[in-house]
Amino acid sequence: MAAAVYLKTFRFSCRIDDSKKLTRKERDEAFLELGLKSVFGVGIINEAVIDRVNILAATQLAMERAIRDLMAKMGDVPARRVQLLVDGTVRLNVKMPVEHIIEGDGKSKSIASASIVAKTVRDRIMEVYDTVFPLYGFRKHKGYPTEAHRRALAKHGSSRIHRKTFAGV
Repeated sequence: MAAAVYLKTFRFSCRIDDSKKLTRKERDEAFLELGLKSVFGVGIINEAVIDRVNILAATQLAMERAIRDLMAKMGDVPARRVQLLVDGTVRLNVKMPVEHIIEGDGKSKSIASASIVAKTVRDRIMEVYDTVFPLYGFRKHKGYPTEAHRRALAKHGSSRIHRKTFAGV
């Protein structure tokens, strides 16, 4: 899961920060405000692709999809007029300038916004998965390899949405 965000303003009434530093309530409030004050794109890569290409390549693909989705929503803005701020060092196959910012979600409001969008959308997807696969507790651990998740895998085996190449599956 990745997101790309264009901010229409840098003024927010709620806290915009690294999504990992926000509570669920703060992320939900920020997500709602971002829906009004930004344009965003989302890139989702499923577990089969991750298994096939590896997590790093899948991250790159998700980021590139998010950028394409954002650019499609931006309309006639030429790619040459866009400056991408990328969290970390993932190399992207894009035709626009890229600035890599290590730990960017704590340094850039744009990157923090993308972090909030990606985490919120991902968490909501995991909550839907929890209703389809209730044995695994996705609503609680969101797919992270917690002890409870590992116990559920040991007890029930993997579901069709689990990565087959992940340790313990």
